[in-house]
Amino acid sequence: MLHLYDTATRKKVAFAPLDPERVTLYVCGPTVYDHIHIGNARPLVVFDVLVHVLRSLYPQVVYARNLTDIDDKILDRAEQENCRYDELTARYIEAFHEVCAALGSLEVDLEPRATETIPAMLEMTQTLLDSGHAYEADGHVLFAVDSFDGYGELSGRRVEEMHPGARVEVADYKRNPADFVLWKPSTPEQPGWDSPFGRGRPGWHLECSCMIAHHLGPTIDIHGGGQDLVFPHHENERAQSCCAYPGESFVRLWMHNGYVTVDGEKMAKSIGNVRQVRELLERHPGELLRLALLHAHYRKPLDWTDDLLHQARQILDRLYRAWQDAGSPEPDETEPDAEFLQALLDDLNTPLALQHLRHEAAALAHLQGTQRTEAARRLCAGARMLGLFGSAAEDWFHAGAATDSLDDAEIEALLAERQAARENGDYAAADRIRDQLLEAGIAVEDLADGSHWRRVR
Repeated sequence: MLHLYDTATRKKVAFAPLDPERVTLYVCGPTVYDHIHIGNARPLVVFDVLVHVLRSLYPQVVYARNLTDIDDKILDRAEQENCRYDELTARYIEAFHEVCAALGSLEVDLEPRATETIPAMLEMTQTLLDSGHAYEADGHVLFAVDSFDGYGELSGRRVEEMHPGARVEVADYKRNPADFVLWKPSTPEQPGWDSPFGRGRPGWHLECSCMIAHHLGPTIDIHGGGQDLVFPHHENERAQSCCAYPGESFVRLWMHNGYVTVDGEKMAKSIGNVRQVRELLERHPGELLRLALLHAHYRKPLDWTDDLLHQARQILDRLYRAWQDAGSPEPDETEPDAEFLQALLDDLNTPLALQHLRHEAAALAHLQGTQRTEAARRLCAGARMLGLFGSAAEDWFHAGAATDSLDDAEIEALLAERQAARENGDYAAADRIRDQLLEAGIAVEDLADGSHWRRVR
């Protein structure tokens, strides 16, 4: 049975979907005004693994991840770049999809966009006004947090402890400083939609609530995102959705991944340590970045360092090498190892799951025949559940070779030089060349039909 940590109850619980035949999962996607950084990529990978696990357990899993394509950050960036806001979002949506593909992410079942869900947002806003949970002020429609007794339960904050300005916009027209915007007015120069409340655009929190309700229903099984979204975004989503659909629970289980730091420091443009994924992909294979993001338990902080990437490469090299040496058999209907599965069923314990994979890979060298093939199939099945082994082993070693590695012609030239040294009885020189090749990530095997080489990193 799958157990997951629920942010709302602050404990690990047995996962029980509302409908065992159809599991619903919604994960907050990017606000598309810039390229995503490695911290943004963590939920992509974490919840992608969750989908792999859920699909191994349930007949249908509906995976939705939104795109926030209207937001003040988008409008500000479009003004800076002197372009239309929709031209800006189209550019960054394309870039986001390229990163998803490079990281080996599954395609989502639904990818709703805020701008395509405006009618649902107007409907929810009117419902909240009619029920007394919202009010109009200075051209805005605001949610009244005092009207919802459960406000603050998700984040563990009490309303009176929420300081104005701490991720909550300060405005004189608010009845309570914690009240948040559902609908805001647009100037003639800004994009906007006609509404009973005046021409304007939605607030960020309203967008996700309405995309969830419109595409998945008033109650979903799992809502995921980064830890930074617990407050105010998810707290506000929960408040407005519970009030708009009384009697519904909105989200049955909340999941949040931990922060990513860089060399022990918080990522910040002012420090200059923001690691954009597209830049990392220029130097590293996407599969390497994916494994690095799974190196720590998803709820724990992850420190992004060169050492982390080095460890991830070593692990992938060993896994791919063991699979290749066993003939690279496809898993077909083979299930992953039971201990590996149990690690993932225990709140997605990917560090323990990776440890089991490494043990499986090491054990392959001591097996023969059918036993070895079946064990290699189990290894591959487990790796695939983590979104790894997306390419052939040979392709991994070739693509994963260091940029300063030898090319094929240089390798062949060194092998010819080594062969000449052996024929002349200069075995010391032959050994030095072999060591040179190994240092460059090239392993040499001397067989009856000659010397053969392969890349090992």
